[in-house]
Formats: sequence, structure tokens, C-alpha cells
Amino acid sequence: MVCGGFACSKNALCALNVVYMYMIILGLVFIFQFGISCSCLAINRSKQTAVINASWWVMSNKTRDELERSLDCCGLFNLTTLYQQDYAFCTAICKSRRPTCQMCGEKFLKHSDEALKILGGVGLFFSFTEILGVWLAMRFRNQKDPRANPSAFL
Repeated sequence: MVCGGFACSKNALCALNVVYMYMIILGLVFIFQFGISCSCLAINRSKQTAVINASWWVMSNKTRDELERSLDCCGLFNLTTLYQQDYAFCTAICKSRRPTCQMCGEKFLKHSDEALKILGGVGLFFSFTEILGVWLAMRFRNQKDPRANPSAFL
């Protein structure tokens, strides 16, 4: 099928607009992903402790019991008097084997620290890959077709 005149220029303009939309969307995704990745890498141990502590007290007792049994730990952190209550009602297996169990907060911190570092690194890698995609789209967006007639309008 041969394309000529206005139909070809209209299709070419539509293709350029698709590439332009692609650049805008990739740019927005880059900003969002870069911000999330940096925040994952920048969160310190005290902030992680605060988030874990806040989420622990929002959980139901059933959820806490399931977590303690599955992770084989008792209580969250030994920071409050509520820890003694948590420890007294703990049903983890470690309580019957040893005199003291590991605190669940320490296990949570260890896993969350590893996960945040991995997620932040992978997010940074892919955010810079997206910037590379934006740069390539901008670079080749206005490139002329070498087979085209140089004296033609488009």
C-alpha cells in the first residue's frame, strides 16, 4: 500500500505524538520511582522502629499470635511495660525451648532493612533506565528518515 501526501504526514505526526506522550509518561514515572527509591534507601533504623511499633499496636491479637508463632519470637521491643504482657501471652515454640525468646521487633528490623536496601537499589537502577528511555526518545524523535527525499516538505 502506497502512502502519499497528507496521509503520510498525518501518520508521521501521530507517531511523533505517541513518542512525545511516551516521554512524558516515562518522565513522570521516573520522578515517582526515584523519590520512592531514595526514601527506601534513606530511611534509618529509628524510623523503621517507629513504623513497626505503630503497626504492631494496630494489629489484632490474633494476627500478633500468628506472627509470633510463624516467626518463632515473642513481643515486639522491650521498650515498654506492655512487652511483659505480650511476652506473657506469647504462644511461640521458642518459649518452651529456651528461657527467653528473641523479640519480634529485632527480626522485623533485620528483614525490613534488607528489603528496603534491595528495593531501593533495584528502584534506582530502573529509574535511571527510564531516564535513558526518555533521552533516547528525545534524541531520535526529530531524526529524519535517510531514505526520504531531502527536498520534500516532511
